[in-house]
Amino acid sequence: MDYLKVAKATELSGRDKRVYRSLEILPGFLSVGTLLVLIVFSYFQPTWVAYFLIAFNVYYFLLVIFLAIYLINSYKKLKYNKKIDWFKKCEELPSEREKLLEGSLGKKGWNWQDVIHMVVLPTYNESLEVIRTSFNGLISNGYPSEKMIVVLAMEERVGQSAHEKAKIIEEEFGHYFRKFFVSFHPDIEGELKGKGANQAYAGKLVKKEIIDKEGIDYDKILVSVFDIDTVASYNYFFCLTYKFLTVENPYRASYQPIPVYHNNIWQAPFFARVSSASNTFWQMMQQIRPEKLATYSSHSMTFRALVDIGFWATNMVSEDSRIFWHCFLYYNADYRVEPLYFPVSMDATCDENFMKTAKSLYKQQRRWAWGSENVPYLIFNFLKKRKALKKRKALRHIWIQIYGFHSWATTALIIGFVGWLPMILGGDRFNETVMAFNLPAITQTLMTISMVGLLISATISSLLLPKKPKNYGIFKSIKLFFEWVFVPVSIIVFGAIPCIDAQVRLMLGKYMGFWVTPKSR
Repeated sequence: MDYLKVAKATELSGRDKRVYRSLEILPGFLSVGTLLVLIVFSYFQPTWVAYFLIAFNVYYFLLVIFLAIYLINSYKKLKYNKKIDWFKKCEELPSEREKLLEGSLGKKGWNWQDVIHMVVLPTYNESLEVIRTSFNGLISNGYPSEKMIVVLAMEERVGQSAHEKAKIIEEEFGHYFRKFFVSFHPDIEGELKGKGANQAYAGKLVKKEIIDKEGIDYDKILVSVFDIDTVASYNYFFCLTYKFLTVENPYRASYQPIPVYHNNIWQAPFFARVSSASNTFWQMMQQIRPEKLATYSSHSMTFRALVDIGFWATNMVSEDSRIFWHCFLYYNADYRVEPLYFPVSMDATCDENFMKTAKSLYKQQRRWAWGSENVPYLIFNFLKKRKALKKRKALRHIWIQIYGFHSWATTALIIGFVGWLPMILGGDRFNETVMAFNLPAITQTLMTISMVGLLISATISSLLLPKKPKNYGIFKSIKLFFEWVFVPVSIIVFGAIPCIDAQVRLMLGKYMGFWVTPKSR
């Protein structure tokens, strides 16, 4: 059996099923168990919890400082890369060949014109406005569109409207590209109805109908799989091409841009703006630490790697990260993510009204948190392939995933909720102690100083924003900055709680389907 294609315990049998099922329980067990232990000990041993909380708050304070430094550095790199003439950099590659890393494609004499870009755009039932925005981004990107194979991956179950939209888009944009291909993904037994199955079906068809028929070299194709609301920033494909041609061992890498949620930023409610900006900042900070990166949302990779692993998983919710972990394990941990420090623009969550947007945002965050399904996948396959894998690198990634999902689920609740429990549950035996007097003061002092990180985030968010609409007055501009006061609530309501929700569902074996975030403009 190909264990690299396993999505959940129910696909296995015997001992493998029991092992995988126990690993599915692990993320939720750790998160819920941590919170329960702190609650119980707040009653029986409130002093112990108080000491833990002080230590935790010191740790959190130091973490905020470090992450703020990472964020500032990433912002500087992003601004620097936006100013570079990437076309000129690509043009200069032959004359700079001797300066390039050993093993890079530039050393072999390749130039940017040898590279073909395949862009896969999976869509479910988004409006023509959303789809057009993405296509306009492709043809105005600065990269020769005639060197692109563009794939519009539709869902057959949408019905006649999908065919009508595909025809309109083909008439408006099809002639710009080397090839324009439309696929209609049917419902296939055993597949999860979601993005991964759709784009896998489209990719296999393109391989058969275009790439193999025309004899195009797999090694010269870069694949960008974009959410349908993704707008590639100007020069993105030149930046990606240069990176591909100059890094060492380019076929053992995926390439990750920074998502900024600016397409509809002026229409989205304040909590959706704050949540999307927080996600952007997390991705920016991760790019400074590429050893911790996994692919996220819209990203790029080589067609060679896609063919080697058999395309995207058709049974996964978190297909954007699973493609990285599949490659990572297939190549025995000799695979990585190369940060681009370059933006692509996407939609912030925005539904028909305030309450629907809040509900949609919660579901979106829960779907992202369902990425904890990769924890059992990684550990299980590590056990199966431990003799072939680079163990140190694999174990580091496993720890990063466990720590990341545990922190996502618990940190905000420990700071905002558990911190009060020793005084509430500890009773007079605790509240009469010196520790009870000092705990709120110490916590308040550390959290106040930590607000520096919030101030930096609000400032960088303002600097990243696109040009304001004409009707956006000074009052609204000031309000944008102060919306960041909402962050402590946001990271609980739209962070920790949906993360625990997802982990508990996985722990109980209540597997989620793929939920498409509404895109309302």
